Amino acid sequence: MAKKATTPKRKRVKFEVLANPGAKVFLAGSFNDWNDNAKELKEKDGDGCYTGTLLLVPGEYEYKFIVNGDWQIDAENPNFNQNKMGTLNSVVKVEA
Repeated sequence: MAKKATTPKRKRVKFEVLANPGAKVFLAGSFNDWNDNAKELKEKDGDGCYTGTLLLVPGEYEYKFIVNGDWQIDAENPNFNQNKMGTLNSVVKVEA
C-alpha cells in the first residue's frame, strides 16, 4: 500500500513595520509573486505600527514592504539577499 503524501504544515508568520500613521502599507514577496497589492498590512491603533499575518509552508522567502508606493526592506530583519535589480530583499525562514 502506497503512503499518502503529506502536505507540509503551514506556519503563521507575522510581519510588522513602522510607518507614518495613515500610510498605505502592503507586503510583497516570493510567497505572492511579488504582487504589490495582494496583502495590505493593518494599523490597529493609529500609532504607525502595521502588521499582517501569512500562513506559509516551511521554506525561505524573500519580501519587501511597500509604504505609500515606496519599496523598502524590513529594517528590523538582519537577513537579506541582493536581488536581480541590485537592491536588497529581506529574507524570512519558516522552520518545519
